[in-house]
Amino acid sequence: MALPQLIPSSSSSLHHKPIFNPNPIPSPLNPNPNFLSPRLRRSHHHRRQRPGSLKCSASSFSERHPTNQPKSDDVVELPLFPLPLVLFPGAILPLQIFEFRYRMMMHSLLQTDLRFGVIYSDAVSGTSDVGCVGEIVKHERLVDDRFFLICKGQERFRVTDLVRTKPYLVAEVKWLEDRPSNDGDEDLEALANEVESYMKDVIRLSNRLGGKPEKDVQDLRRNLFPTPFSFFVGSTFEGAPREQQALLELEDTAARLKREKETLRNTLNYLTAASAVKDVFPST
Repeated sequence: MALPQLIPSSSSSLHHKPIFNPNPIPSPLNPNPNFLSPRLRRSHHHRRQRPGSLKCSASSFSERHPTNQPKSDDVVELPLFPLPLVLFPGAILPLQIFEFRYRMMMHSLLQTDLRFGVIYSDAVSGTSDVGCVGEIVKHERLVDDRFFLICKGQERFRVTDLVRTKPYLVAEVKWLEDRPSNDGDEDLEALANEVESYMKDVIRLSNRLGGKPEKDVQDLRRNLFPTPFSFFVGSTFEGAPREQQALLELEDTAARLKREKETLRNTLNYLTAASAVKDVFPST
């Protein structure tokens, strides 16, 4: 489920600290070592990067969310997919893999733990150092060695160092977990219920503006606790990947829900005004 055009919160600007530059290099035979950040370039000056591509489609959310997350102080190596989208814990992501080096990665993953890192990248803001693990839950290998995958978002991570860049990116990552809110008296359940209420209003009004029959919106929380619910809400902001990335990077459930509440409230105000104009001028 994706919400209509969103009006991001006033705090939606992102300050990425790119670990590497996603811009493709001129030739795989003559790579440019300057795509690495200075910190990583010093330790990997002899390694080279080749351009790549990955075909993907939008994500949807799974009804369950993992509870057996690794400890936040664990540091592990993880293969990475830079993509122009944001994967959230619990979300479902279909992928089609066709480039040779990523097919190599798939062959390796299917023989090991089926997990890789999805990390947001675009030409404007570069590549973030915070992403989400995608676990392969279903796959199909075609006769031409392409792969169709269904992946589920698991725990979040932060890239701490780049291990290698070919045949595909591998990084050392540290797991991220939400910390207790600075305000110990914050009622997360009440905040989550407010966000759900705004979501229902946005969906209802969006349906009305789109000429769809007005129906009672289903239960959106589906018994999710506040933290996984905040990830579910973020996963519906599909038209605003930078805002999604900002939500993914937050390590405070209350702060994430508050930001989502502000975005939904701004969106609802916009839709309310659009609805009023449509009532006055039905032909517009």
